[in-house]
Amino acid sequence: MGGSQLLIGVLGLVGLVGLIAIRIPIAFAMAAVGMAGVWALSGPLILLSQLKTLAYGTFSNYDLSVVPLFILMGHLATRANLSQGLFRAANAWFGRLRGGVAMAAIAACAGFSAVCGSSLATATTMGKVALPELRRYRYSPALATGTLAAGGTLGILIPPSIVLVIYSVIVEVNIVTMFSAAMIPGLLAVCFFVAVIVVYTWIYPEAGPKGGAVSRAELVSATLGVIPVTIVFGLMLGGMYAGLFTPTPAASIGVFLVLVYGVARGLIGLRDIRDAVLDTARNAGMIYLIVFGAELLKIFMSRGGVPQAAASFMLNSGLEPYTLLILMLVALILLGMFMDSLSMIILTLPFFWPVIAQLDFGMSPLELKLWFGILALIVVELGLITPPVGMNVFVINAMARDVPMLETFKGAAPFFFAEIIRVGLLVAFPAIVLFFPAWLMS
Repeated sequence: MGGSQLLIGVLGLVGLVGLIAIRIPIAFAMAAVGMAGVWALSGPLILLSQLKTLAYGTFSNYDLSVVPLFILMGHLATRANLSQGLFRAANAWFGRLRGGVAMAAIAACAGFSAVCGSSLATATTMGKVALPELRRYRYSPALATGTLAAGGTLGILIPPSIVLVIYSVIVEVNIVTMFSAAMIPGLLAVCFFVAVIVVYTWIYPEAGPKGGAVSRAELVSATLGVIPVTIVFGLMLGGMYAGLFTPTPAASIGVFLVLVYGVARGLIGLRDIRDAVLDTARNAGMIYLIVFGAELLKIFMSRGGVPQAAASFMLNSGLEPYTLLILMLVALILLGMFMDSLSMIILTLPFFWPVIAQLDFGMSPLELKLWFGILALIVVELGLITPPVGMNVFVINAMARDVPMLETFKGAAPFFFAEIIRVGLLVAFPAIVLFFPAWLMS
């Protein structure tokens, strides 16, 4: 019986891949395969029994309540023009350097990620703000669009991040601790991206001309424009790290502060609030459906014994722990060429995490969750700038229709290799990830 159950589970995985290949939305594909699999293995009564409580049990998870709040904060921040203030300040400081406007775009992407939590939203918003400026200074199309596509990936790692929240819920690790583990790797990504621009414009000086210098008064005025984001980010994360409140109240405070700022400046009205709430409902609904579909699939896979069989196969393969880790990271990069980041994390963790948890990396279970989570999210974000899907590339390319998509992928390629170097550093030196969480807990 066990062998036939495993066979059904494997066939279910094949069917899932087939549904995804014909462009069935991942949430519906996972739900359909999960329901069909549970029916086949346990019968319709067991399936109905699971469905009776599964939706409520999934959606009532308190940790997931932070997701729509972070999404709403991002939509309100976009309407409050916080992105423009960030880019204006960064451009005032870096714009006069060779490649400085592109560096400013990276810095602004990092800043906006701190109040957004979504890579696609970061790429979309900063593309609208920075692309006209990059064009005005005649940056090469490849560098301009590639920089914005890569800069958008910072939204997946720099706290608050929606994907980090989902990962934390799946592996059962404290969200605040997970956010703290992402801080140094996130800042390291910003430094690496700026270094890429420096090297790129050193080799191709015409690709990133110097921008215009600004007066001291303009510099001070532009710098003051980042105060709203600094206050929101500081109160949210500072309050969480200090133990004053948990992520959901922190996100509520962030939403309130951004809303008050936008209304006070006359940038957000009732119609903007309505549109932001509707957009949030659509985005959060999609995420919740993916999570629900994944829960159904997980029940089917567990009953079929597929994760257990996969874990046993990998653990008995005779490969070293670091070899298995690298193979998993490579698999995530390859999957990223065809799937979005959230779906990938939800789909692969039930197979990868049980294996990682049993391997000896000389870490405590908590340290292993933090370290693997950051590594997984970094390689997952690479899928946003790799062909053929490359969602960030598609988003930026839709704004720059005169730029061939191949040029945007070429422009994003140096950032991809910089990310591979960063992954190598984090694999070799886990302390980069673990230092800040250990310091906070000391």
